[in-house]
Amino acid sequence: MVEICQNELPVLPWADPKTARLPGLNPVTPGQWLQIDDAYSAQMAHRLSLMKAHGARVHKLSDGARAAAEELLEDVLAELSDIEGFEVQEDEVHCPDGRLVQLDWSQPLLTLGALVQEDFVIMQKQGEEHVMTGAILCFPASWSLEQKFLKPLVKIHIPVDAYTPDVARRVQRLFDGIQVARPMWRANYLFYNDPELHQPRREEERRSYDASRPNWLRVERQSMKRLAKTGAVIFSIHTYVVAQPRLDALGITLPERE
Repeated sequence: MVEICQNELPVLPWADPKTARLPGLNPVTPGQWLQIDDAYSAQMAHRLSLMKAHGARVHKLSDGARAAAEELLEDVLAELSDIEGFEVQEDEVHCPDGRLVQLDWSQPLLTLGALVQEDFVIMQKQGEEHVMTGAILCFPASWSLEQKFLKPLVKIHIPVDAYTPDVARRVQRLFDGIQVARPMWRANYLFYNDPELHQPRREEERRSYDASRPNWLRVERQSMKRLAKTGAVIFSIHTYVVAQPRLDALGITLPERE
């Protein structure tokens, strides 16, 4: 178990009516698609370790999604060029933690995984539904990339209790409605008894939680962005983990535990 926690929690999804009710989508402020926070160095070191150790458990890319993955890398590099601490050059990127990342266009998602804290999921319309056709997913919150790869939205969300058929239809309409240059974001939260960021679980492996034990609050800031050239929708996830004592010190009023 690796403990990597932020000192601040900029997103309180239960406290804001705009994020508290599903699906809780809000426009992304220009320049705020990607988030860089005080856990950048530690999260990136953990990401690199996970990509090296787990391979296909954290990275998958179908042939049909390769162009979208390359376009996604282009968009991320464009955004990073305006973020303090990054220096984007033709073949490499200098990162805020001092690393030099070589741009490998033959492995666009793995390159992204070495640049930013976000996980990225590529969703492409096939028939009436969006299907997961690629992902770099180092920090799953109780779901398995191996199990969800090449599945549509409804099956991706099994066994989420709140994901009713009505919510599923609304989310599919929202994915259809995501417009180029108008990304959206939402957020969710869960309590965990350990702070490990990498928590893959299959659908039949339900997560346990004991409110009487030490706990950490895990918040995901999730963004949806449509790519201009390929039309794929990118679902990105920035994960915050904050320990209970730090939450108390910040004076954050928490929702009820599960």
